[in-house]
Amino acid sequence: MTFEEVKKVTEILLEFLPNTLKLFAWTIVLSIPVGVLVTMLKKCRFKPISWLTNLYILVMRGTPLMLQIIAIYYAVPLIIASAAKQGKTGGVYDVLTNIKNNENYMFIALVTAFVLNYAAYFAEIFRGGIEAIPKGQYEAASMLGMTKMQTFFRIILPQVTKRVIPATSNEVIVLVKDTSLANVIAFAEITMKAKQQMNLYSSITPLFIAGAFYFVLNAIVTVAFAVIEKKFDYYK
Repeated sequence: MTFEEVKKVTEILLEFLPNTLKLFAWTIVLSIPVGVLVTMLKKCRFKPISWLTNLYILVMRGTPLMLQIIAIYYAVPLIIASAAKQGKTGGVYDVLTNIKNNENYMFIALVTAFVLNYAAYFAEIFRGGIEAIPKGQYEAASMLGMTKMQTFFRIILPQVTKRVIPATSNEVIVLVKDTSLANVIAFAEITMKAKQQMNLYSSITPLFIAGAFYFVLNAIVTVAFAVIEKKFDYYK
């Protein structure tokens, strides 16, 4: 490829980079709090809830994210089509059966799949961080007259945050690369566009350009987590 062609491909990938960043951002914003909730549910003393939570984590971590994306993307239209055959959706059948062609639905399906998957991983990371805190700290806080909420937010949470930063950073780095799986349902992001340009120019150079994009993004994530980890150095 000539320099002009490389420049053109780079500009095209830059045009679709926001889609990749949007998927990444929504996954982070939603999967971390959901992961905290899953951690709490797993530690619930009511066994059926704990068992169901363990099953959810097992399924999410035991099956490929790509299959989860495909399953969620096609699940809603299939359910709607099945209901329509039974005469439950009336005149909206034609609109609903074409829903998977809608770009907004495509993005929602992707975010749902990514959040459910990454929440399971974050839940296990958070659980490990919480269980690593000695029980004596809870007892000492109780002796000082602190409530459970005060104990958690003032004593436990800062220590847990420091402990889970390295593992969390690894998952976030993996997430940056996993956004490329969005192309499996033809979502317009940089990997899909790189493949299209590769076919157009009969060259693998667009894939290397896309790889450079992911490298830069992960370099930024690595630096950001290094700064965060340094800020928690006072928790020894």
